[in-house]
Amino acid sequence: MSGEPRARPVLRGRGTAENPPGRFERIALVPDGETLDADLLALGELPSPRTLYLRDSSRSIIAYNDSPDIPFDASINPYRGCEHGCAYCYARPFHEYLGFSAGLDFETRIVVKPDAALLLRRELRSASWRPQPIIVSGVTDAYQPIERRLRLTRACLEVLAEARNPVSIITKNHLVTRDADVLRQLAGCAAGQVNLSITSLRPEVQRVLEPRTSIPARRLDAIARLTDAGVPVGVMVAPVIPGLTDEELPAILGAARAAGARWASYAVLRLPYAVAGIFQNWVEQHFPERAGKVLNRIRAMRGGKLYDANWRQRMHARGEMANQLRLLFRVSCRQLGFDRTARPPLSIDHFHPPGDPLQPSLFD
Repeated sequence: MSGEPRARPVLRGRGTAENPPGRFERIALVPDGETLDADLLALGELPSPRTLYLRDSSRSIIAYNDSPDIPFDASINPYRGCEHGCAYCYARPFHEYLGFSAGLDFETRIVVKPDAALLLRRELRSASWRPQPIIVSGVTDAYQPIERRLRLTRACLEVLAEARNPVSIITKNHLVTRDADVLRQLAGCAAGQVNLSITSLRPEVQRVLEPRTSIPARRLDAIARLTDAGVPVGVMVAPVIPGLTDEELPAILGAARAAGARWASYAVLRLPYAVAGIFQNWVEQHFPERAGKVLNRIRAMRGGKLYDANWRQRMHARGEMANQLRLLFRVSCRQLGFDRTARPPLSIDHFHPPGDPLQPSLFD
């Protein structure tokens, strides 16, 4: 029996049970075969750890991007790490800069920014701020489970609404509908829109791929509710996983269109740094009959590798299968009536600096 490979453990409600060493760490903690954890690991029965929330004392909240292949310049992320636990998440390697692992640490060590709204208010009031669209959830989802209690994202949206600064939200969580009232205010001055990300319509895939996100039906319901509230909504089919979810592309677009989505986009899976190994182990564990097909198709779209980190290549799949997927997307959008011009431009015309909460107005 000793020669048989150990079964990889499954943690209920987690995207991975692995904690690969960080790129910047010299020491790694590995079970030595003598501990209780090592015995449970061999049986695939490791208990799921509790999530820890850690305070971030950052002195700024708006992050600026100068990468030529990322289509936005400014973003805010009230949280670092994400309890959604998506096995493929490209943001996992960011946790390594904090001394954590891109694996289970990313899902269970969530860094929160309790002063996010105050910092945002100060930065929007600064003479150096040039009004521009801000992306919410450019890295990790601002509507992950802890947001229901902490309400940091809502507080930031309230500041943006007061300033009438344009914002675009990307999320997988139905919780975004809680803030429909604030988003409606922003939409009233052409300054607010939402993108719901849908990877699969199959709950059995979503449960293991994105374990703590809203189920597909709830995401479609979020599109419908926001549309009814007058908030412009689009769908992002992202990531498309070749060999696993690519066949669902027309169905996802059709369901989102029926729910009220006005525009659509898609992105092919990318697996930077430690994410490649995490995802490879995940697909071999949960879909062993498809693993070879999935991994080979990813390589076919990424120049023979699981990931191509070169500038202007990392964000785009290429090759014959990538071209076929692009054509399928375009044909499906045309048949469903998605219009490339349906995404309303975000306007800075109504921006004005927000008030200072420490200096109440004499006119209040």
